[in-house]
Amino acid sequence: MKDAPGAKTQELLAVKDLSVSFDTEKGSVRALFGVSFSMLPGETLGLVGESGCGKTITALSILRLLASPPAKLDGGRIFFKGNDLLTLPEKLMRDVRGREISMVFQEPMTSMNPVLTVGEQVAEVFTAHNVCGKKEAAERAVEWLRKAQMPDPERRAKEYPHQLSGGMRQRAMIAMALSLSPLLLIADEPTTALDVTIQAQIMELLREMREQERMAVLLITHDLGVVHDFADRTAIMYLGRIVEIAPTRELFADPIHPYTQGLLASLPSSSRADKKLPSIPGMVPDLANVPPGCPFSPRCRYRQAALERFLSGGTSTDELRVCDREPPPLFEFSPGHFVACRHQRLVRGKN
Repeated sequence: MKDAPGAKTQELLAVKDLSVSFDTEKGSVRALFGVSFSMLPGETLGLVGESGCGKTITALSILRLLASPPAKLDGGRIFFKGNDLLTLPEKLMRDVRGREISMVFQEPMTSMNPVLTVGEQVAEVFTAHNVCGKKEAAERAVEWLRKAQMPDPERRAKEYPHQLSGGMRQRAMIAMALSLSPLLLIADEPTTALDVTIQAQIMELLREMREQERMAVLLITHDLGVVHDFADRTAIMYLGRIVEIAPTRELFADPIHPYTQGLLASLPSSSRADKKLPSIPGMVPDLANVPPGCPFSPRCRYRQAALERFLSGGTSTDELRVCDREPPPLFEFSPGHFVACRHQRLVRGKN
């Protein structure tokens, strides 16, 4: 594929055909299979999928934070402001991290240094990038904790991570991530392990900070409700691939890929409060044994329907085998709406 889906001339980030594998006891196991997407300045993209589908690996690849070995880049390029991050010298890459691209990690308790106070860790962002001296950095740290709506920021700055609640630690992580006003924030499951009320507060804080700082946000989550309310566009991942990407409203109104359809069908709603929620049959395949064709085909209702028609003599082998060939590329079904499904392409008459 020549361009990442959604790519435009003034794109801020463009991930193109990114493939990553890991050395394991079973041998080399591919974790990402040609992932491609792009983002514009100020845009919010939701990256959605089940645990283990490759969302966090994609984020860590952008920041070049995967340990090598065991991780290995098998192919692809990552452009940020037109520069390929994968070929950037490490010294320049360190300047990009934190200053231009920041990340809020999934578990703030394990991401923060337990032997440094919260204020010291926020202040370190300024001193590490030679923005100012220690005294001014300490003052800026308190100010950014206040911006992140940390209760009593002067006091909390002197405390250690274990003395803070989960919501407070996440606010501290947000303060650290935004303190240098990055162009792109990667938020990896920013509300994991928080109760519903705190989740709402953290997402509202991110919304406010996004508007104030005019930054782009790559929101990694498995929560479709959060994406629906927060993201401009949404990309659905399955087994190391993006299987659908579209404007968020369009994706929720007209999901095309059978996996996306299954995810949305499983959302609870008041109209079916007394009914059992449908589930996607089968299990996610082992990455060490990925099907040769479409990775979703063993669980796909369209593939099953084609098999039943074939067994009853109602279809040819072409329709049956379309899912068993090489993995489908992302076809554009409407402007900006890309789907990796050959069956839907045949049904909807796309060339």
